[in-house]
This record gives sequence, C-alpha cells and structure tokens, in this order.
Amino acid sequence: MFVSSWCHNVNLSSRNLIIALLLCLTLVYFSYSFNACLLNSISRSLQQSNLRNLLALPQRNDSKAAAAAAANLQLNLSSLAIYNSSTGLPLARIDGAPKYQLLRQQGLRPSRHLPDTLIIGVKKSGTRALLEFIRLHPDVRAAGSEVHFFDRHYQRGLRWYRHHMPYTIEGQITMEKTPSYFVTKEVPQRVYHMNPASKLLIVVRDPVTRAISDYTQAASKKADMKRFEQLAFINGSYSVVDTNWGPVKIGVYARYLERWLLFFPLSQLLFISGERLIMDPAYEIGRVQDFLGLKRVVTEKHFYFNATKGFPCLFKSEARSTPHCLGKTKGRNHPHIDANAIERLREFYRPFNNKFYQLTGINFAWP
Repeated sequence: MFVSSWCHNVNLSSRNLIIALLLCLTLVYFSYSFNACLLNSISRSLQQSNLRNLLALPQRNDSKAAAAAAANLQLNLSSLAIYNSSTGLPLARIDGAPKYQLLRQQGLRPSRHLPDTLIIGVKKSGTRALLEFIRLHPDVRAAGSEVHFFDRHYQRGLRWYRHHMPYTIEGQITMEKTPSYFVTKEVPQRVYHMNPASKLLIVVRDPVTRAISDYTQAASKKADMKRFEQLAFINGSYSVVDTNWGPVKIGVYARYLERWLLFFPLSQLLFISGERLIMDPAYEIGRVQDFLGLKRVVTEKHFYFNATKGFPCLFKSEARSTPHCLGKTKGRNHPHIDANAIERLREFYRPFNNKFYQLTGINFAWP
C-alpha cells in the first residue's frame, strides 16, 4: 500500500515537472517573438525617419540641390560595392574607406563609367607621356594599363570594359589609352557604337623616328634581332621598303586616319605633336585641357627637363608626390642607322605625310 502511494506521488511530480517545462518553453518562445517584432518595428521606424529627413531637405531653386538630395538618398539606400565582371555579384564592399565616406557626406557617389576620352595612338609617339601628364589634372581619371578592349577583348562586352575603368565622381572624365586602337581596322566602328560623342587623342611624331623607336623597343627584348636596315627593306637594298613590317606600316598615318574619319568628325579628334610634347609639354597639355573642356590646371610648373634623358619629368604625379621621370625606357638611346636608309624612308613617307597634313589641317613639318 505504501509503495503504491509513493509511486503515484512520483508520477504526479513527473507530470508537474513536464508541464512546468512546457510552460517555460512557451513563455521563452513568446518572449523571443515579441522582442523580435519589436526590434523589427523600431528598425523600420528609424529607416522611415531617415528617409523623411532626406526628403525634407531645404528646397532651393537650382538643379544642384535636387541632385544632391537624390544622391544622398541613393547612398543611404545602397552601399558602394565592387562587382565581379562576369557574374555581376558584389565582390568587396568599399564603402568603409575614408575617402568614400567623405564623398558620401558631400553627396557624391563614386562609380565606374565607360570612357569619355580615348588615347588611341600612335605607338611609340608619346602616348604614355601624354597619359601621365594629363592625369595630373584632378578631373581626369584613367585606367592604369592598356585595356585592349576594342582590339583584343571586344567579345567580353561593355560590362567587362566598364569594370576596368577607375571610379569617378560627377564632373570627372574617364580616360583609357591603348595605342594599337589607331591601326586596328575594326576599332573605329566599335568605338562609335559605344559612344559616337567620344573624344579621341592621337599623338604622332616623325614616322621615321617612330619606326626606329619601335624597333629599339623590340630589340631590347630580343638579343638576336636583325638590324633595322635588314627589316625595313626587301632584298638587302634600300630601293624597296617593306611595307608589311609593323614599325614601317604604322607610320602611314593617313591610311588609318581615313578609317576614323568615316565615323568621327575631325572636331572630335585632337592631334598632339610627339616632338612638341617632349620639348614643351605644358603647351600640348594646355591644348588637351582646352579640347576636353577642362580648366587649365596642369601648367609649366608641373614639369622640369632632364637633360641626361632628353625628356620632360614631373615634379609630382598622381602616384608620387616627389620629382621623378616616367621610366628608364623614356629617352632611350636609338641604335645607329645608316643615313642612306633614313633618307630612303623619308622619301617613302613624304607623300603619306602630305596626305596626313591635308586630312588634319596641320603641317607637322617632318623632314
């Protein structure tokens, strides 16, 4: 009898314990759900309050105020990210960087854009110098390396191309340099399809000097390269110029320019003298700034001439704040070329040069 009563009491205690545990779990669940809903409601209220504050900015009678308000709203709704070029998915958030935080506070949103301006050529005429000089301007941002989109990677699409451009803010120009664009047949039409209003910069120099410079660069990478005279002419004599040899072929500027003029008016092309870019960089960069609609910020105070290299150098640049030259390859000594070979090449280029002068309306006075 005693045992039976004890067992009964034990069963009651177990049931009571289970019931108590169930009640505790139920209270915990409802408490969690209530707190979660409360936090969510508070979060929504704060977001709506922020939106109302942004939309309630003082009204002014100019479009810049509206643009700034819209920019602030957009920045608060989404943070800046770097996207994978193939999937379009964000790779890394960069909105924590101090410079981007500062830009957001000012109502500006850095983003990537397709280039407004292209340096399309000509190879070994001073395109790298032009790019480095114009990048001194605070309103010019440029891709750091040659992208070769229009001649090698066109099948990757404009989205891929845009991913290779630098971040810019409103009012800045996006620029890209690939000298082989000038001589590649398909490029003019491709650039036109991207943006028929593109501004095109073309650096040119005496085609004979350009050919020798082109050869010098190639020979520096290949120890057993034939002499310039052997490559520039056929059958070992100076009577027939080898027009299929790249360094010679590129110098026939008029042939390539005619392709570009099928798609772009002359007013959208600026021709920079490679010779004058070396002797008077401030003058040529001044012309470039005018052409791009920029204030003349880059002036003679930015340059000094290195007599040893025979090339202009910079007191500071976008990458370095100390005086420096562009690199050991700039101002590189050319090999000795037979004077008869040079004179024959000048004869070959003369009619093409004259045609180029007619097309551009500029007499570059090459020998």
